[in-house]
Amino acid sequence: MSTFPLHSIETAPDAAKPLLQKAVKDYGMLPGLYQVMASSPELLESYFKLHELFERSALSVAERNVVWLAINVEHSCHYCVPAHTAIAIMQGVDDTTISALREERPLADPRLEALRKFTLILVRERGNAPQKDVDDFLAAGFEHRAILDILVGLAQKVLSNYTNHLAETPIDKPFLPHAWEKAEVTTA
Repeated sequence: MSTFPLHSIETAPDAAKPLLQKAVKDYGMLPGLYQVMASSPELLESYFKLHELFERSALSVAERNVVWLAINVEHSCHYCVPAHTAIAIMQGVDDTTISALREERPLADPRLEALRKFTLILVRERGNAPQKDVDDFLAAGFEHRAILDILVGLAQKVLSNYTNHLAETPIDKPFLPHAWEKAEVTTA
């Protein structure tokens, strides 16, 4: 059970209040992640800014969703996988792609699969991608900018995934239909 406070607009530090008000205006609700992050207005502002910057990246809507979900699943984020599943659905990502990402299976689209694989390399190797993997990613049709844009999404997801791990953020009601648990690895 989390001991982190879940702030409302009224209980949040003053510096966080405008950001929480913006969230309610934009989403019609106050996501639990933001309620937790509000204890540190700097963290909340950083998350908002990274989100805005990642949305301006050269990656398409589908590509950004691949990055987000691949990272969320790799980090086993109980909150962000359902939240980003709902976001991916709202943004028109097909069900087959979403299911494959949630189940850690290869994607049918070769370009998106190259993106998923390279994103996971960056996460697992902490940015130390072997040159062969960089070359393979570029050969899939991406430019060097995409590598750097992935890092913006990764920074954003580190902030949210780690916050949710520490705070055990409760899943918001709209995301409950997409609740998720990491599949257990079985050894034979």
